[in-house]
Amino acid sequence: MDKAVSAYLEKLQPWQVKVCNELRKITLAAIPNAEERLQYGKPHYLKNGHYAAVIHAAKDKVSFMLFNATDLPEVKGYFQSTTAADRKTASIKENTEVDYQQLKKWLQQTSKSL
Repeated sequence: MDKAVSAYLEKLQPWQVKVCNELRKITLAAIPNAEERLQYGKPHYLKNGHYAAVIHAAKDKVSFMLFNATDLPEVKGYFQSTTAADRKTASIKENTEVDYQQLKKWLQQTSKSL
């Protein structure tokens, strides 16, 4: 695990640390040889040099963005497209129930061809 990413996570609110650590865990499990690095101030995960996922903590939420996600379904109020057609983001607020296994499956699906 990347030390800069660990330092980034340690500075977050306690609930965000929990969410981000779980997202980190499923990402590294879904992509066993993922490159983890802090880029643009956020944890980025790459497979074979291609972006697979990004974790970003804001004041009141954690965002988990998947790349190559055009074919994934949108879930109103939770998992939606971004301004880029190939990206979808899960927006997680405090006390949100998160289906981490579903996110892991989607990440496995989106990163398969990378």
